[in-house]
Amino acid sequence: MDFSFFERVNHYFDTLSDSEKYLLSYIQDHLSEMPEISIVRLSQNANVSTATIVRTMKKLGYDGFTSFKIRLKDEHQLAPEFSIVEQVDNKIKEVILKNEHEVSKTIQMLDRGTIEDVLQKIIYSRKIVLFARGFSELIAKEMTVKFQLAGKYCEMHDDPNIIKTISQRIDKKDLVIFISLNGSTEELVKAAKNCKANGVSTVTLTANRESPLYALSELALVGYKSKISYFPDYEVRSRLPLQVMARIILDAFAIRTRS
Repeated sequence: MDFSFFERVNHYFDTLSDSEKYLLSYIQDHLSEMPEISIVRLSQNANVSTATIVRTMKKLGYDGFTSFKIRLKDEHQLAPEFSIVEQVDNKIKEVILKNEHEVSKTIQMLDRGTIEDVLQKIIYSRKIVLFARGFSELIAKEMTVKFQLAGKYCEMHDDPNIIKTISQRIDKKDLVIFISLNGSTEELVKAAKNCKANGVSTVTLTANRESPLYALSELALVGYKSKISYFPDYEVRSRLPLQVMARIILDAFAIRTRS
């Protein structure tokens, strides 16, 4: 529907509640303020809930408040106050494209033969031991639960001292999976050295082909890590490439073992 904002209001007016009509009246009276106002501030200024704002916008055919502002910008291209909406929209597009790039590049980098080898290792291992630290622990925990749900014995460790100790006692019939974005975490590298010395098979999910973990592992899947970080002061880079690889392994394992 290509109706303008005012045409939409007129078209749907009779279907709106009193609070929704009041909100639209406030927006019409303060239209020039809409580009710079957030949904929270609008809620405060118009004295309505954010739920009312979202519900009203959806009744008018928009996806939400920001969607409404973007369409409003398109309808007022010559109005300078609406340029900020375009800036915000472009920044959001940049974020979306960054994540899309990480996913697509990671998938392109994966080798099907290596994935098959990893699956065979998982299927024929007695049990799986997952080692991870930091934000990668969340991925390891998800993998642990899903392997268990699929009937595969699996345990996960994230404590540095336990990782170093456990890695010295793992049986050759077991498989160790390391999950590490940079592949250089000290305790994980030490654990990989222990596994290699004891002849234990290892698989690493990482985004760093030049890392010690990659060099020490029997098999490794490498994803793409974007150079762009929206938290530059902290080591909290996106684990999206690790999540993609973990999901592929889990889904492939589920398909292979489905009775």
